[in-house]
Amino acid sequence: MMESGVPVCNSCGEQVGVNANGELFVACHECNFSICKACVDLEIKEGRKLCLRCGAPYDENSLDDAEVKVSGNRSTMAAHLSDPQEVGLHARHISSVSTVDSELNDESGNPIWKNRVESWKDKKSKKKKAATKAEIKAEKDNQVPSDQQMEEKLSPDAAQPLSAIIPIPSSKLTPYRAVIIMRLIILSLFFHYRITHPVDSAFGLWLTSVICEIWFAFSWVLDQFPKWSPIQRETFIDRLSARFEREGEISQLAAVDFFVSTVDPLKEPPLITANTVLSILAVDYPVDKVSCYLSDDGAAMLSFESLVETSEFARKWVPFCKKFAIEPRAPEFYFAQKIDYLKDKVQPSFVKERRAMKRDYEEFKVRINGLVAKAQKTPEEGWTMQDGTSWPGNNTRDHPGMIQVFLGHTGAHDIEGNELPRLVYVSREKRPGYQHHKKAGAENALVRVSAVLTNAPYILNLDCDHYVNNSKAVREAMCFLMDPQVGRDLCYVQFPQRFDGIDRSDRYANRNTVFFDVNMKGLDGLQGPVYVGTGCVFNRQALYGYGPSSMPSLPKSSSSSCSWCGCCSCCCPSKKTPKDPSDVYRDAKREELDAAIFNLREIDNYDEHERSMLISQMSFEKTFGLSSVFIESTLMENGGVPESVNPAALINEAIHVISCGYEEKTAWGKEIGWIYGSVTEDILTGFKMHCRGWRSIYCMPVRPAFKGSAPINLSDRLHQVLRWALGSVEIFLSRHCPLWYGFAGGRLKWLQRLAYTNTIVYPFTSLPLIAYCTIPAVCLLTGKFIIPTLSNLASTLFLGLFMSIIVTSVLELRWSGVSIEDWWRNEQFWVIGGVSAHLFAVFQGFLKMLAGVDTNFTVTSKAADDGEFGELYIVKWTTVLIPPTTLIIINLVGVVAGFSDALNKGYEAWGPLFGKVFFAFWVILHLYPFLKGLMGRQNRTPTIVVLWSVLLASVFSLVWVRINPFVGKADNSSLSQGCISIDC
Repeated sequence: MMESGVPVCNSCGEQVGVNANGELFVACHECNFSICKACVDLEIKEGRKLCLRCGAPYDENSLDDAEVKVSGNRSTMAAHLSDPQEVGLHARHISSVSTVDSELNDESGNPIWKNRVESWKDKKSKKKKAATKAEIKAEKDNQVPSDQQMEEKLSPDAAQPLSAIIPIPSSKLTPYRAVIIMRLIILSLFFHYRITHPVDSAFGLWLTSVICEIWFAFSWVLDQFPKWSPIQRETFIDRLSARFEREGEISQLAAVDFFVSTVDPLKEPPLITANTVLSILAVDYPVDKVSCYLSDDGAAMLSFESLVETSEFARKWVPFCKKFAIEPRAPEFYFAQKIDYLKDKVQPSFVKERRAMKRDYEEFKVRINGLVAKAQKTPEEGWTMQDGTSWPGNNTRDHPGMIQVFLGHTGAHDIEGNELPRLVYVSREKRPGYQHHKKAGAENALVRVSAVLTNAPYILNLDCDHYVNNSKAVREAMCFLMDPQVGRDLCYVQFPQRFDGIDRSDRYANRNTVFFDVNMKGLDGLQGPVYVGTGCVFNRQALYGYGPSSMPSLPKSSSSSCSWCGCCSCCCPSKKTPKDPSDVYRDAKREELDAAIFNLREIDNYDEHERSMLISQMSFEKTFGLSSVFIESTLMENGGVPESVNPAALINEAIHVISCGYEEKTAWGKEIGWIYGSVTEDILTGFKMHCRGWRSIYCMPVRPAFKGSAPINLSDRLHQVLRWALGSVEIFLSRHCPLWYGFAGGRLKWLQRLAYTNTIVYPFTSLPLIAYCTIPAVCLLTGKFIIPTLSNLASTLFLGLFMSIIVTSVLELRWSGVSIEDWWRNEQFWVIGGVSAHLFAVFQGFLKMLAGVDTNFTVTSKAADDGEFGELYIVKWTTVLIPPTTLIIINLVGVVAGFSDALNKGYEAWGPLFGKVFFAFWVILHLYPFLKGLMGRQNRTPTIVVLWSVLLASVFSLVWVRINPFVGKADNSSLSQGCISIDC
């Protein structure tokens, strides 16, 4: 965000500046593409004399005479170079470790990054002396509002965009919105009727039901209104290639660091992890722009040896994938495809090479499975490596940091002699007495290691069981991140999760289709989708806590305090005005949101005194830790390894940044990186970024970008949902709760805040849900009901409410493309999870936050072979299964008791029975998948289960008829009074 209003260079982020005549510098007069002279000179020097946008040749005569004023943004080369202004801002071309053999400190012993900060002062003062009155006048005359700049950039005559928004047709969206408003009105009338017509004979049941219904309505509002403006997007990969991959030139695509995390190789099979790594190494992207980091947080020798085998097999697999353009590029899933693998393959050698590759992969599987079998029993003396030394990670809770680079630019080539992407094994240090923060801590360690070794400007993180299903997925993300119009304030691109190995009916809603195809599309029309933990491409600068370049304007007080430091003395005129308490509070909240030291894009907007105040008040080391190499990498907006570092010292520095004490007294996990404080660190991390003003984008390519495996049996699925729900409860009880965090900043849209509120309060729906599922059974057993005798108005309200619910769902399915079966499965599992896992999460969350009782979660098992869906029918009895089982039993008993009671009372009792049985069957129908899961294999229900069900139903019926507790024990007077009241 440049306060001067001068256009910004789309290549380096600098102000474009003016020429010697005091006019705004323009390199291309065809499309007026915003680019500074330094960038144009570099383009011409490297032989590219055409405009980056429209392809028109630059006017070299005007360039020779131009004398451009450029603001000092982040320097991306070392400060010891002779002319830092000349080489400044093009580190995106640097994607490998530098070969410059220099030290981290200068001759006086000061870190290079400190010299760079000091150079900003000299640079600014020189520019002030060089500035002429004509330049100042030209700046004022050429100030263009940011909105107008965006319109100019997006004009069709300027350039073809890399992506496009496809709005939902108004014929689908307008009726959808109208029904939402209508449903809201009907809900208001419905609650007016419910509250003004209590049931005196069952006041407790009536009051409970009304409270539950109010909460359900509140939950519906939280879930529904963030879907008010859903959108879809389209990408143009061919335009990306045309712009950044010109024939005969070095690819200008940005580098990407892939993060893969694993913990326990016995629960996360190494074969699945190997497939994920292989799919990354074979991705359709320039080899020198890809680096894969595997985080082994369990320090298992099995994971290390598996990666050794994987790196060796990659030398054959990667060239095979790229030669024949196969999809997907994970061998296990490619060879398992039941399709014609000869389709679109015209090379005569394909069949022969495919057979040979399949044979090689089978041998690779045998070696991996052999390692797994060997690792089942740990030797008493611990594992020993091939050279005879003890494995450093034998004690998983007390071991040093380990890093091993397997492939890369200086490593082994593939069998055809071509380079392979860099593959790095990382296991961070662990010591007793330190808090390691599980997955979030492991991801932050990878951020620092990758910054030291490769420092790609973008990071793509995947779970170990999520392989790359679309080899062009990275290019899809770059259509947004590298677009100069879209990518400036983009913190991440989120892809939907898709899964393999799920039964055809998706009994337990593992696909989460409604969430990924409905809710996330709605959020994309607001400030962006939430981060779901995997399949996400991050802007590295957003992880460092910096704000976006186009920061939304904040309300300013009369004192005009600085939004970065909250200090008037460094950002305001010398004349000071006192602040009222509300302004002080707001500024404090702004400072809390702006976690980074300062927005480096804005440092040259301050004068020398203001900058020195900023730098003296805030410390790089206090924020990022004591690593000069890492700190300098954070100053490189476009990535790349600084040329000031010594390659020989990089591994030692990488070991240093993953030490267990590195994060102490820093902002890691608090304001930068993955945020700590919840087992669902993904929601918290994305929420903090959106609070700082960043946007995110939802990318849904035709071919799913990534696919993973999901726990398909009931027990594992409920434990997975329990973990997610517990994380939401933790966020609700923390300072980052969306109900109150970040309000003063004004950067989070209110519908986006509503969506985040929904993500952290939904577990509490379990309390009214389990009460509401119990009410039908209580009504059937007691003969009472929660609704009085219906009038015509009441009947109309009930009918209108049910119709609005149905129509809303139908219209939602219409614009989203979700099938009615997926919607129904989602509704069923909402009830199943709500009365089991969500209920336990609420109690465990309060125990953890209030009493300090922590719950250790085991990693969800991932099956390596689920072709027969054998795991679907496995039932592991846990306490989570008790509440839904109890609800099923009491509702079945209630139905039997209700019919028995109706038979005793006669014809007039059948009318009231219908309403009670309807609600009971509503509960049973929603819990049916749970009941089916308890009964065993599909269409093979054990005979003993059927016999016991019939026997229990018969016994309950006979006992109920014989005892009849609500009528048989009453005296005659009460019976007569009851008859009189009925007659009245």
